[in-house]
Order: sequence, then C-alpha cells, then structure tokens
Amino acid sequence: MPIPVDFEVKRDDLPSTRILSQPEGSELADGEVLFEIDHFALTANNITYALVGDQLDYWGFFSVGDGWGRIPAMGWSNVVASKHPEVEVGGRYFGWYPMSSHVKVAVEPSSTGLLDASPHRSQHAIIYRSFQDSRRDPFYDAEREERHALLRGLFITSFLADDFLADQGFFGSERTVVLSASSKTAIGFAAQSHGRGRNTVGVTSPGNVDFVKALELYDDVLTYDAIEALEPSVGTAVVDMAGNTEVLARVHRHLDGHVRYSMGIGLSHAGAGRSGTAASEGMPGPEQAMFFAPSQVEKRLRDWGPKVYGQRLGESLGAFVRGSERWLEIERADGTDAVGQTYLRLLAGRIPPSHGFIASLLSEA
Repeated sequence: MPIPVDFEVKRDDLPSTRILSQPEGSELADGEVLFEIDHFALTANNITYALVGDQLDYWGFFSVGDGWGRIPAMGWSNVVASKHPEVEVGGRYFGWYPMSSHVKVAVEPSSTGLLDASPHRSQHAIIYRSFQDSRRDPFYDAEREERHALLRGLFITSFLADDFLADQGFFGSERTVVLSASSKTAIGFAAQSHGRGRNTVGVTSPGNVDFVKALELYDDVLTYDAIEALEPSVGTAVVDMAGNTEVLARVHRHLDGHVRYSMGIGLSHAGAGRSGTAASEGMPGPEQAMFFAPSQVEKRLRDWGPKVYGQRLGESLGAFVRGSERWLEIERADGTDAVGQTYLRLLAGRIPPSHGFIASLLSEA
C-alpha cells in the first residue's frame, strides 16, 4: 500500500495547509485498528470546527501539535487492519475522522460499533468518539451514504437544537429567527420547526433568497439588510448559525426587549468568530448561549431512553436525507489538490448552499 497521507491546516492561519505522508513501517499496537477513510464530508461545519477548535477542543480529536491541526470530518471508513481481538477486518463505520486517507485508533467495542479509547479522548462526548458499525446502524442507507456523511451529523445538531427550544417552551417566544438560513444545519432546523408549525423566519444573503424560499420551510425569508423589517414587538428566539456579531447585534437592538433567547450554533459566515458570550456583550436582551448538542443527547437518553430517542431521531433524519434529494447536489473532491481547493472555497464562503462536497484522499495513498 502506498504511504497514507494527512491534510493539515495551520491553527492560527487557517488558509495555510499542508499534506503530510504518514510514517512508513508504523505498526499497530495492541487494541488498535487501522481505518481506511473511504470518504468524508466537507461543509461549513468543518470550518466551524477549526474556528472554535481551541475553545471546544476539536483540535484534540486527532492532535498533531507543532501549531498544525487535523480538522474532524464526518464520513465512512473500512477497517483494513486490526490488532484488537474483538474487531475484525472488513467492518464499515460512520463517524468523525481526520481529513486523511487512513488513521490508527485505539478502540473498544460498544453496543453500536466502536469507541475511540485513546486516553486523550476520554474527555470528549461519546457522540464525538463513536464509530457506528453499518451492520448495527439503524439509520444505515447504503444508497445514501454520501448524503449521510454530509447531513447526518449536522441534522442531529438541528434536531437537538429544535428539541431543546421546544423542551424549554421556546422560552415564551412566539417566533424563531434563524440567521444564515441557507446553511445545511439551518435547513435541518427549519425542517423540524416547520413540522411543529412554529413561526420561523430565515435571514440570508441576497444571492440565497430564491434558494431558501424554494425550500418552503420558512414562513418568511429576509435579507440581512432587511432585518429591520421584522415585526419588533413579537417575542423571539434567535438561532444564530452565522456567527456574525454585527448582524446578531442588529437583531438584538431591533427587537429590544423582545428577544427571549439567543442561541449560537455555527460560524457559517466567512471570517466569523466568537469567544464564549463575548459576541453578545453590550447588546440588549439575553446573552447568547452556545448550544452544545451532546448535553441535549444525554438529557433525551435519560428522558426517553435509547430506543425511543433512536426512533424519533431516525424517523426525522430519514425524512430529511430523502428530502435533500430535491435541493442538494453532491460533488466529489478526490485527491489532495481537490480537497485543498474545496477547503479554501469553504473557508472563503464560496460554496453555494445547494452543493455539498464529498472528499477522499485515497487516490493519493
């Protein structure tokens, strides 16, 4: 097998990237497996992982040190070598991987597949270090693997964010305003909100208005320069997928006294950045609270139990993935050059919302 490769970015200068060959002759230790990463999704979510990598320790998933990092990406792999007595070669797994052709991981079996058992991963939520065995995956759809790579992880966040707000009675609000309404996580959220009959307004850039309206998931769609057209006296929950502090401040000021809750999820705008609740300092209304999906997973597992949680999530996920066939076009980015170019386009915000990229570095390995 040719030498496997890794795609890395400079943590304090995200446009700087490099391709490194993995060391030759590196043997598996006891308890380790070698995943060959068949393909992974490249979306704005990967950029969010990089932007908040230190804050939420996404860089710690596949740490390399020396100021560089490997951005986690959701995708599919095959076990091509194993030194774990309970893990056979040939299994196919969904999970978070580095943007690489191969990765070695110390694992332990779980009820749904494998868990990353590396000591440095013990602090991470189980959802982030799980590898779902396709043979035991209730959501597995062989015909839609690429769509699951693009949408499953994002939709789970959407599902849980909507569920969190509903569980809190939407904090007494009558309307939800979604910033960066064209992002895939926002679309998943809007699908759930629409199913509840919740009044939901999407805010997007002028170039994306037609796309967002065609989704038929938002009750109204506004451009960023029309934020002041929002009825100001309606109690509102703000769901911020953009991470643009100037836009968020305008919404809070315009709805002065009527923002009931302000949730931060993504950083879809190029150049966006947050530091805790600093984004909302000085703005009227509640401070922005960053949503952490694993906490809501844990709550619902306690409330509903794993079986009911899985059923509810699976039904919603399946409907969303199937529905994406009418609005999401999948493109491939195979090889180091294509992956690098696609990553830079994502970083610059130059990917239309109707497109999703599936990447692979196997052609280089």
